[in-house]
Amino acid sequence: MDYPRRTHQEEYASEVTPRVSYTGARSVRDDNTADSSTESASGRTAGYVGVALGIASLFIWSIILGPISAILGFYAYSQGKRTSGAWAAGLGIIATLSYFFLIPFTR
Repeated sequence: MDYPRRTHQEEYASEVTPRVSYTGARSVRDDNTADSSTESASGRTAGYVGVALGIASLFIWSIILGPISAILGFYAYSQGKRTSGAWAAGLGIIATLSYFFLIPFTR
């Protein structure tokens, strides 16, 4: 019986794992420093754009801009920009939920 081999200890996933994780953490092979500045800039930009869209979604197009703001906020949060990402996601969620709550009163 070949399946549970107890004497054969080998790792198979190291060949297919990504070099940079989803949260933006660096791996052991840290030989390229240009990636960290690019990751930081993309998270910062997504966070600021998400906050701007979140504020705009409170006033106009809340069903469109709210989810976009929430998605950008989640992306910025996952890239390490915690404050702007949380604000963008929070504003987007609030704008979207307020749309569904207030729309029956407009008809």
